[in-house]
Amino acid sequence: MQSSKEGSLYAIACYVLWGVFPIYFRALEPTPASQILLHRVVWSLLFLVLVLSVRRQWGWLGPALGDPRLIARFLASALMLTCNWFVYIWACNSGHVVDASLGYFINPLVNVLLGFLVLRERLRILQWLAILLAVLGVAWLTLVAGHPPWIGLTLAVSFAFYGLLRKTAPLGALEALTLETLVLAPFALGCLVWLSVRHENAFSELSLGTRWLLVAAGPITAIPLLMFGAAARRIPFSLLGLLQYICPTLQLLVGVLLYGEPFSRNRALGYGAIWLALIAYSAEAVWQSRRRAPGGLGARSAEPGGSSPLDPRRA
Repeated sequence: MQSSKEGSLYAIACYVLWGVFPIYFRALEPTPASQILLHRVVWSLLFLVLVLSVRRQWGWLGPALGDPRLIARFLASALMLTCNWFVYIWACNSGHVVDASLGYFINPLVNVLLGFLVLRERLRILQWLAILLAVLGVAWLTLVAGHPPWIGLTLAVSFAFYGLLRKTAPLGALEALTLETLVLAPFALGCLVWLSVRHENAFSELSLGTRWLLVAAGPITAIPLLMFGAAARRIPFSLLGLLQYICPTLQLLVGVLLYGEPFSRNRALGYGAIWLALIAYSAEAVWQSRRRAPGGLGARSAEPGGSSPLDPRRA
């Protein structure tokens, strides 16, 4: 019971931190999004190295660096993560926090669709209904705006492919993020040196407080991830999946209430279709989770080979 309570608190804290990330990135607004990304990679790696050193958790690194296929896999996932980070930072600094929140609302549904298209996972009726409602919502937003919601779609698709690449990775969350930042760090450091030589590195022109905010990108990136890992070990994945909507909900509220971004009735209709999709998706996931629980209703009749969209094996 205590473990479950702690896990729920870790999950809520993690998603709240991710939900208010736009405030942090907006505080760095004088810095170009590309340079924020470079600093995030470098300082994240340094913080992760510190954490691994304190925990004396280095036994995985040698075998990982000696496996070319593993390095190639993590290079691909690092590129997806870079795309996701850059678009998100740019969106937060350019007055598109609401658009960014859309990406994390629809990301679970994109995961389900990728599972069907790539992993040949079978979808149930409510899952198909959720995907259809999400497609209708995106189509409506496209019609209203005159163009696809490319920020939200880019964030959702890049993070879905990132999750797909990480699905079979034989490393934990901390080690995996360390390896990803490790393969990106030489490029990030090289770019920062090149910008410094050309006197275009914004870091040298920022106030002391903003510089420290950039350095804080390391723990700000890693700490919520560690909380997420702690939560995942303590609470059912179905509950973790439901709590994840705290993050985009907070992002939406920050964009509308704090930064005054427009959220018209027509736009709300598109989001409403996506929220209905998420209700259907979540209800189906909870129902399947209860069916498959030991001694639960229908536990013996669960579909062979089927998997809940919130099953840990799909993370």
